[in-house]
Amino acid sequence: MSKNPLLLLLLGAAIASPALAQKAGAPVKKLYCWNENGQRVCSDALPADAVNRARVEISAKSGMRTAEVARAMSEEERAQAASDEQQRQVDQAAADTRRRTEQAMLMSYQSEDDLRRVFNERTSIVDNSIRTARYNVTSLREGLVSLLQTAGDRELDGKPVAPAMADNIRSRHRELLRQRQLQASFERQRAELDVEITDITRRYRELKGVETAPPAADAGTAMAEARTK
Repeated sequence: MSKNPLLLLLLGAAIASPALAQKAGAPVKKLYCWNENGQRVCSDALPADAVNRARVEISAKSGMRTAEVARAMSEEERAQAASDEQQRQVDQAAADTRRRTEQAMLMSYQSEDDLRRVFNERTSIVDNSIRTARYNVTSLREGLVSLLQTAGDRELDGKPVAPAMADNIRSRHRELLRQRQLQASFERQRAELDVEITDITRRYRELKGVETAPPAADAGTAMAEARTK
């Protein structure tokens, strides 16, 4: 028998290699846990009827969770998910287009005053609508109060309220409610327009590289001028 230590070392490595390879290639044992009929079921083998269920995979050696698999979606759910993703892409493309269009539009204004003139037209229209609605609400309310007082006086005098007067009261009341709704809608639009103007002006200044806030001295001067007016 050879006494060469190098030969003995190589021979030992050759003998050990298949065993190590077999051990390294052996599958890692794990447990599968899923819910079935309201009960939690765990097994070291995954049955065919549980393949599409949501499950947790646990290492049999360490007892630690190694993976969490969601349940397989149905054909309807996959179709809905694909439709949702397509809609998301369409919405994103539309948002990108609006952003680029808005930037191009903003850059077309030579100054902030030009931009504000456009908004002044919109604010004037909304403000006029608010004033008209408020006037109508006040007028209708006063007329309705007068009619109700007249109807109340007739009832106190034991006289019936004429059908035409009753119809007029109901009609004025409906119109009053409608005008109040219009007034609230116009006032909401005005508040939203203020927010829009602030946001658009800020972005315009960013695109033009203009400072978003005046220097302290300018701000103080502006306040002083405002007090003198």
